[in-house]
Amino acid sequence: MKQPTMGIVVGGGPAPGINGVIGAAAIEASNNGLRVIGFYDGFSHLVDGEFNPDEHTRELRINEMGRIHFAGGSILRTSRASLLDKKKLETSNVVQADSERAMRVVERLESVGVTHLLTIGGDDTALSARFVAEHAGGRIRVVHVPKTIDNDLPLPGGMPTFGYRSARHVGASIVANLMEDSRTTNRWYVIVTMGRNAGFLALGIGKSAGATVTLIPEEFPEETTIHDIADVIEGSMLKRKAMGRGDGVAVVAEGLAYKLGDVGELSKLLGREVPTDAAGHPRLSEVPLAYLLKEELKQRFDARGDSVTIVGHVLGYELRCAAPKTSDLSYTRDLGHGGVRLLLDTSRELPNGVMVTLQDDNLVPIPFADMIDPKTNRTRIRTVNLLSYSYSVARAYMIRLEQSDFDSPAALASLAAQAKMTPEQFRKRYEGVLRTTTKISADHPACPVVLTS
Repeated sequence: MKQPTMGIVVGGGPAPGINGVIGAAAIEASNNGLRVIGFYDGFSHLVDGEFNPDEHTRELRINEMGRIHFAGGSILRTSRASLLDKKKLETSNVVQADSERAMRVVERLESVGVTHLLTIGGDDTALSARFVAEHAGGRIRVVHVPKTIDNDLPLPGGMPTFGYRSARHVGASIVANLMEDSRTTNRWYVIVTMGRNAGFLALGIGKSAGATVTLIPEEFPEETTIHDIADVIEGSMLKRKAMGRGDGVAVVAEGLAYKLGDVGELSKLLGREVPTDAAGHPRLSEVPLAYLLKEELKQRFDARGDSVTIVGHVLGYELRCAAPKTSDLSYTRDLGHGGVRLLLDTSRELPNGVMVTLQDDNLVPIPFADMIDPKTNRTRIRTVNLLSYSYSVARAYMIRLEQSDFDSPAALASLAAQAKMTPEQFRKRYEGVLRTTTKISADHPACPVVLTS
């Protein structure tokens, strides 16, 4: 009888803590008699080109795994290779597997003896893991470990995805430095952070650092424009000036670019084609959101004869391979160990795979079938709850236009003076900002405290 073998595949973008999952899983699997094989570069060699086990795999031995959890990055590297039917992507929002590619992955996994598969990644990797489980027909047990600094996988009870807290820590430290630079040089920063579909990372960074204002996709309706986003930031800048400060930092989630339209509309906006990734998403790194906002804001202040320095900054790749902080060091050990326990629990059927979660400090699997978005067949994502207390607290400490600014004659007059308008002109021009974004604001009953200095 052949020795059972666990394969480990890391997909998607890097996140702090990947090596912690790999190490914990490899140790636990080895201690239970499994051979452990890591596959380099995600699914890329398993699905495309020639597969050479000598070049594309690595046996993960227990004596090599004990200290890898301290390092950022991934010892197996990673990629965004996907098992999606790419032709289907061109004509439909409902995705499906490319059966030929999915079966090729199954066959190549089985060719090196894999009986158990642990995948590590975000929503797209979870989708590929589901396709593998479905096409393996029960021959390979599949468990997915949720990883993304975006924090947008549907974990219950507000549990974060691993990597998020470490990325937030590093991002908040950088933003804090830029806030001091902003104060020292009397300038504004527009900082765009990662976060493809949800604003968790931008909000977490902005809230932790105490940024002047933070904008996330969940606040804005579909068919938002650069003009709409700039209105909110400009309102913050004018309110800040009315308080006697000419400096500030606006943190913006990159996912706001999706509100500007689909690939065709984004390409039209930029005057060039915006490429898509392997999962069919527009590459947000190709959309210069920070530059677009900086230029729009600069033109507005210049038109008033108001001198202002605005710097656009993208905060992204420097967060992904940072060394994990203690919270993620501990969390990833739980997840790696838990993933193996689910793979080895033969009393539990895993017909189409599960995702490992911790709920109330207990190991709880979520079937892939329960994670499907029925409209797209993709993995469901979660977004920031704008009605939550946590979000309302973040809003309470932002400086941005609120209803109270328009209700107070003194506040309205002060703001209008900064914009070189009459109070009624200011109201007509900027009160729409309140309708553009969510109605939850610092005036919400959950937010009794408003920062005014």
